[in-house]
Parts: sequence; C-alpha cells; structure tokens
Amino acid sequence: MVEFILNNQTIQTDLPAGTTVLDFVRYDENLKGTKIGCREGDCGACTVLVGELNEDSVKYRSMTSCLMPIANAHCKHIVTVEGINKPNNELTEVQQAIVDAGGTQCGFCTVGFVMSLTGFCIDETEKSGEMAISSIDGNICRCTGYKSIERAAELVSSQLSVVSSQNNSLEIAVEKGIVPEYFSGIKNRLAELSQKNPKSKIQNPKFVVGGGTDLYVQRHDEMVYAPAENLFDNSDLRGIEENGEFIEIGASATVTDLLVSPVMQSIFPNLYKHLKLVSSTPIRNMATLAGNFVNASPIGDMTVWFLALDATIVFNNEREIHLSELYLGYKTLAKTDDEFIKTIRFRKKVQHFNFEKVSKRTCLDISSVNSAISLKTENNKILEVHAAAGGVAPIPLYLKKTSAFLRGKEISDSTILQANEILQTEISPISDVRGSAEYKRLLLRQLFTAHFVELFGFSTER
Repeated sequence: MVEFILNNQTIQTDLPAGTTVLDFVRYDENLKGTKIGCREGDCGACTVLVGELNEDSVKYRSMTSCLMPIANAHCKHIVTVEGINKPNNELTEVQQAIVDAGGTQCGFCTVGFVMSLTGFCIDETEKSGEMAISSIDGNICRCTGYKSIERAAELVSSQLSVVSSQNNSLEIAVEKGIVPEYFSGIKNRLAELSQKNPKSKIQNPKFVVGGGTDLYVQRHDEMVYAPAENLFDNSDLRGIEENGEFIEIGASATVTDLLVSPVMQSIFPNLYKHLKLVSSTPIRNMATLAGNFVNASPIGDMTVWFLALDATIVFNNEREIHLSELYLGYKTLAKTDDEFIKTIRFRKKVQHFNFEKVSKRTCLDISSVNSAISLKTENNKILEVHAAAGGVAPIPLYLKKTSAFLRGKEISDSTILQANEILQTEISPISDVRGSAEYKRLLLRQLFTAHFVELFGFSTER
C-alpha cells in the first residue's frame, strides 16, 4: 500500500508500485491539468511538485510525473496544478505573471511552466531572475513563446527579491498567495504518515530502481508491474559527507543533491556552471548517481565526471572497485545481478577540475561528446591527472594512456598537443544522430584543450 498526500487529500492506493504518478493523477484521480506529452521526461508538460519531509521542514522539488513510479511518492506531498489553484478561481501570482507577460500560447505546456516556477518560489534556490529562468529549463514551449515566459519568470523573481534567506521561502509563498494556506500544515501531516507507514521491502526484486529517469523511458510498460525495489527514498543511500580523506556519496543521491551540498560546493567552485549542463532541473531532481553509472550510457555526464575523479564504487556486499573497472563493454557491467551500488567514494583534495559538454541544445539534452579532467599541479608541473570522455567509445571512457602521458609533464602548448594525439588513439567514435565519427574526434580535441584554457589560460593553435 502506497500512502501520500495529493494536493490537500491523503491518498491510499494498492495499484502496482510501478504505476507512474502521471497515470495515477490523470486516470485514477481525474486531475487532467497535468498533461501527457513525451513520456520521456523531455517536454515538462507533466511537471508536478514533490514535497519531502527533511528534518524540520518540507523540501519541494519539481519532477516529471511521467517517469516517477508511484512507489517514490510514498509519504510525500504530490502537488498538481489543481493543488495550487485558488478556491475562488483567481489566478496565483505565478499564473498572473505569465498572463501579464503574454506567456501563454496554445496553453498545452503552460501548466508545466506554472509548476516549475511555483517550485522555484518555494525551493532553496536564490530568488534571482537567472535562477527563475533556470527553473524552467526542463519545460519546452512548442509555440516558441520563450521570451515572454522568461519575462514572466523575471517578474516572479522580482516579487520574491525581498527574500534574503531561502529558509522561509515556503512561508513567504503562502503569505503572497503563490501556494494555498494548506501548505503550512503539510509538514505535520507528512510526519504522521512517515511514522505509521514505514516503507516495505520487496522480496527477490527483479529490478532495483532509483529515480527511474532511464528505466521508465526504456521499459515503461514493463516497469509498471515489475517486482522492483525502489531505493530512491532510502535514507542510508542519500548522504554526502566527508570521511577522512574521502568524500562518500550515497548511491541514491541525486544530481541536485550534489548541487546544493555544501561539501561539494567547497570542493568544486564551478559546481553550478558544470551541473547546469546536465539534463534539466526536474531530471536533476530525480536522477541518481548510481542510476547514471549502471545505465552505462557511453555519454553519461555524471559517469564521466566521476571517472575523472578516479572514483570507486562500493556495492551492497562491500566489494569495492574503481568506477573505470565497472564497464566491460557496451551496457556490460562487472557486477552480479545481486549487487547494487551503495556508495561512491573519491579523494576530497581536488586541486583543479573541469567538465565540458557539447549537445545540440544547452539544456535537457544528451551529450554529443563530453569530457572531464582533474589535476594536481606544482610549479606548472602535472603531478597527478585523471581524464575521461563520453560519446567516443562503447563505454564511458577513462583516458588511461592520455592520463599516463600527462603525469610528470610541464603544462605547455606542446604537452597539450601531444596529449591530444595520444587521446585520438584511445577513442573509437561512431557516426550517429549526434554527429559523424570525424566530428566527434575533432570535438573531443577541442574539449580536451578547453580544459587547459579554462583551468590555466592556455590556448593552442595548429
């Protein structure tokens, strides 16, 4: 039995745990404001808000309901557009801003934009125009009304600019009528639900599911009835903490968890700049690190990121291997069916790190080619280096030969050019919809050079 709060109503359902939240709210609860679009997490028409009890507050994040199994709604607050509407049919502040800025076109996508912007109003992000626009990076307007929607986002942020601390965002939003008064009582209601509804374990699960952002694209119909153990809400797998010389990250930590982590922010000064390139806000709110790793996509952004950190992974049986050892071939992993990732570990002393990605559109797109590098240097000499690339081999590729060559070398134009030649011998790109093999070779050459431009100001010419 799954129990959660849907808008202002407590819901119990014994539907299959793999039923998507989108199908439940539309077909079982007849809440048709949440739209069916792509069913792949791309368009944002099905965006809902998900509130989760977090210590002494409720943390809200936007998510695509088409990829969210109802099991992941257990003991949470699921908010559709009907749940933010005012009882007297007046528009909310967000809805009014979109109208005032002319942000509605055909209207099909509008609900998703409304929910994403409402989520921005009550989440922990800075209430600036830039962050308001960033919050809608997972929503697609088919009528090309982006500029008017961006103006609406900036209007919303200006109304919230008086908020100096994100800790009171929800209270301010209730006071301003952005969300209804009943939001103030959700914390206590979720606490009661959690106390009486401990999450049950599935015996002999066929699948282990994190955020579901890939499985529900590839195996949507199968996942509805699959005996899956959902690890997304396992508190033992969500932490990000220092442990001696290492940073240890729970396998179910999401990309957004990394983004807001003070630990990660202290290590990676360009964390927002880099992670903004990864998918979109709703997907970053759902996608787990372990899911990205075991999906084994040759262009997995976070996989390439952690390959460059020389990360190790710890399985549930405590077996530990380097992440680079996980990939035996295309979609073939060095793990048994009984093993799942429990922890990701990397050394916290990261001196220089950079991540680069090129895709057909800036947000909400998979990479054509991506690359990451971490280096330790002294007196312009490379002491340690780990480089990785995606989209250029059947697996996410740790650039072993290139990294070995760079160790002990002076940072110079000549070194970078020589390393690029070695790099070309390690990769084996293929031509596909994201570009020709020749294009990908050239692209990785440019991205690899960009690491040194970004980190050390070098520029090489040939």
